[in-house]
Amino acid sequence: MQYKFEKYYFDDDGTTPNSHLPLIVYHQVTDVEDKSAWLEERFKANGWTNNWRDIVLPYHHFHSTTHEVLGVGKGSVTLQIGGKNGIKIEVSAGDVLIIPAGVGHRAVSRHKNYEIVGGYPDGRDWDLLKGSAEERKKALPRIAQLPIPNTDPIFNQEGELLKWWIWVKALK
Repeated sequence: MQYKFEKYYFDDDGTTPNSHLPLIVYHQVTDVEDKSAWLEERFKANGWTNNWRDIVLPYHHFHSTTHEVLGVGKGSVTLQIGGKNGIKIEVSAGDVLIIPAGVGHRAVSRHKNYEIVGGYPDGRDWDLLKGSAEERKKALPRIAQLPIPNTDPIFNQEGELLKWWIWVKALK
């Protein structure tokens, strides 16, 4: 299956720290009928566990203890990525977003007729932060210390995550 790849960078906006690592978006990585099951199996096979199936929260938030993968298993949704100054991205069943720790995200669509499959490298535990001054003070050092995952959640050693995240980390 041929997929489309995109990457986006987001600057700290004073509330959402975002990241020097790019958000990676894969469009249409699979055309199987049960995309949620396929995504969850693929995430697990590549070491992205602590999985869940639900919707994306409708308010800006980010994580400081882990990176996150979101795969659209059913339907479509518009997400705002990068905090209040970020961009809106329409994603649909078969699309995957790899979100670096610190990058804000929220669902913009008001409907809930979609399903997201989520996961975290090595099954890391996640926190849920909204960007208060106290949260940021504690979050920034945690984000800076997080390792680059060993695998891409879809393509293991061949994915865009390892190409771009390791390259960007080497520049720092």
